[in-house]
Amino acid sequence: MNKHYSLLGFLLLGFGLYFSLNLWSIPFLSAYNSWPSLLVIIGAVLLIYSYMTREYTGLFIGVLLLGFGIHFHALRLFAFWPDQWGMYVLIVGIAFLLKYSKTKAGLIPAIILTGVGLFALLSPTRPGWFMWIQQSVTWIERFWPLVLIGLGIYMIRKK
Repeated sequence: MNKHYSLLGFLLLGFGLYFSLNLWSIPFLSAYNSWPSLLVIIGAVLLIYSYMTREYTGLFIGVLLLGFGIHFHALRLFAFWPDQWGMYVLIVGIAFLLKYSKTKAGLIPAIILTGVGLFALLSPTRPGWFMWIQQSVTWIERFWPLVLIGLGIYMIRKK
């Protein structure tokens, strides 16, 4: 089995299921006919591929995409789900933790980001400097597509 074909196969399977569910309009699954589902599919495929092939290069991005997809779905589906910057930091910290568990690299960022994310989510009172972070994250949320475009151009032009 060619590893690259299996990655493409999993992606096609996931996208095929996603678009089939959109076509069939199953009522209790209609909440999942949105772009966060695509993040979940791509993230899950990268995780499955990483564990099946024991090549953990896609593990970090797989956890990020799966985590963000689940987070955005949970924001729409659950009223109690926290909508603050600490959740994003926590997801990145968890991605570093899973990467560390397989590659033994990234422990320090994992501990720092997970700790800061948990502190931001669980702290009953927030220090004044948290407002600066919240304002920065709000600004980033407004312009994140431009950041993606810039990263894409950088990756294309990178030698």
